Amino acid sequence: MGSDWARPVVHWEIVAKDPERQADFYRRLCNWDVAGGPIMNIPAGLGGPEPGPAGHIRQGEHSSVSLYVQVRDLAASIALAAELGARIVVEPFDIPGGPTVAFIEDPEGLALALVQQ
Repeated sequence: MGSDWARPVVHWEIVAKDPERQADFYRRLCNWDVAGGPIMNIPAGLGGPEPGPAGHIRQGEHSSVSLYVQVRDLAASIALAAELGARIVVEPFDIPGGPTVAFIEDPEGLALALVQQ
């Protein structure tokens, strides 16, 4: 498997009480191309030189930002997270047409998604 590597953020999400206002804010502040609809997709390629992760904005009961972090071994990463004080919120599941993900809360209770490489 070679040497270990830093875990990259592979997706992020902004949850907003008023997603239209948030989308307008990020369009204007960051010059992001934010799509319309219930899931306001934001394409990859933010920053450089390599394309950054894609993201989206959606409506929710509270405002937050969620990180989706890619891991080589999802089961081992979940076990390590629990050992380090995280709480497993959603066991691994397959996203149709996408990766396998699991959701945890870090020791401070912040949401984090782990995404199988």
